[in-house]
Amino acid sequence: MAISWAMQRQPGGAGRVYPPPTRGWEQGTILLGNPTDRSIEIVIHPKMDGTGTIAYGTATLSERSPSFGLKAGKPSRITLNGLRPDTSYRYRLTIRNTESEAQSPEYRIQTQRAQGESFSFFVQGDSHPERNPKMNIPALYQRTLETAAEEQPDFFVCMGDDFSVDTLHERTAGTIEGVYRKQVPYLGLVAHSSPLFLVNGNHEQASKANYDGTAASLGVLVQNARNRNFAQPAPDGFYSGNPEELKHIGHLRNYFAWTWGDALFVVIDPYWHSEVAVDNAVGKGPRSDGGGKRNRDLWNVTLGERQYRWLTKTLEESQAKYKFVFAHHVHGTGRGGVENAPYFEWGGKGRDGADEFKAKRPGWALPIHQLFVKTGVTIFFQGHDHIFCRQELDGVIYQSTPVPADGSNELINGDAYRSGDKVVGAGLVRVGVSPEKVTVEFRRSFLPDAEKEGHRHGEVAHRYEVKPKGARSGK
Repeated sequence: MAISWAMQRQPGGAGRVYPPPTRGWEQGTILLGNPTDRSIEIVIHPKMDGTGTIAYGTATLSERSPSFGLKAGKPSRITLNGLRPDTSYRYRLTIRNTESEAQSPEYRIQTQRAQGESFSFFVQGDSHPERNPKMNIPALYQRTLETAAEEQPDFFVCMGDDFSVDTLHERTAGTIEGVYRKQVPYLGLVAHSSPLFLVNGNHEQASKANYDGTAASLGVLVQNARNRNFAQPAPDGFYSGNPEELKHIGHLRNYFAWTWGDALFVVIDPYWHSEVAVDNAVGKGPRSDGGGKRNRDLWNVTLGERQYRWLTKTLEESQAKYKFVFAHHVHGTGRGGVENAPYFEWGGKGRDGADEFKAKRPGWALPIHQLFVKTGVTIFFQGHDHIFCRQELDGVIYQSTPVPADGSNELINGDAYRSGDKVVGAGLVRVGVSPEKVTVEFRRSFLPDAEKEGHRHGEVAHRYEVKPKGARSGK
């Protein structure tokens, strides 16, 4: 399905166009995913037909992949196997046809870090390209991603609401594909060298509430568009995760975990495991179980039995020095961080403060937050609220992530956070991991004409450090 970048209309907008980035490889976009100790998956979105080969190596590009066919406008993928653990590779894609040959720039592959090795990764909050220009200025989004790429992080995590399907006037296979394709050249600015991990958000509408088992259901169209255009993990020995395969989809690839260096990474998802719409139903405001936003019963929002058991086993069995958990939001809905943690499946209390956990989740050992405390989770990352705020509860840091390209310089949803370090502005969260500590930085983003009053693009607006569990954490 060929889609012209320049002609993609903004979902929900009155004829507005979301432009492609002004830089990038002119013959396509390359997205890395699913790195392991010995392999990497490469998704290629070519703009020309031809035969592709990948040359790669450490000092020189002496290794060659098998040849593979490419068709303009259609994503293809190849996996490079036989790589060495804890090794940095260079690679380059060449596309040839009877009329021409095109070579990509040299990019980077990093295999799994060994214990004791330092590395970094970036976390992106809700990018919302459909909200251009109120919450996403394309030029600022491009600048933010390019700045992250310059630091060569080992991977890049998106916290959801990067592919807003619910704002489409018509939700068809073609329009949904366009939403996912629109992000490809932007995320490719960093994902050509930093594998991409996607967290499911509410606006993606990838949920059990939108799945009826038919090929035309919204859940199928959305999840297949995601899995077709981006590489995400299914259980394979290196990654653990959701083993269930759904009709017309296969593996959802919606929750998964992996170990890298001294850290465990865990992505969780309430949307595909709750019978009700967790936040906003398609074409409606936030609601679940048919009730209004204020009256809905959030006990109906759940990770589900299988995901909860997997999460418990993953956290309890890991001996990693640091443990990071990612979800779009506490409960997948609402506003605030630790303010929501004591309630429902997350903390065990009902709306009136009474402990209802054993009655509502029979057979479950602990609510999610208490599980985090018991197993030594270092940081829980969430999006949804479009704000940088660091909070802490019972030794677990709750880190809310800002939007990457909002030029308004406003403190969004600040009233929902009654404690913690709240910082205004757009940008990314950079996390540096070393054997001694984790360093978290809020890197602000500015367009050149907004660099005023001493502010500069890429500046560190807030920074704190976290020691391994057993040592005191501090700023």
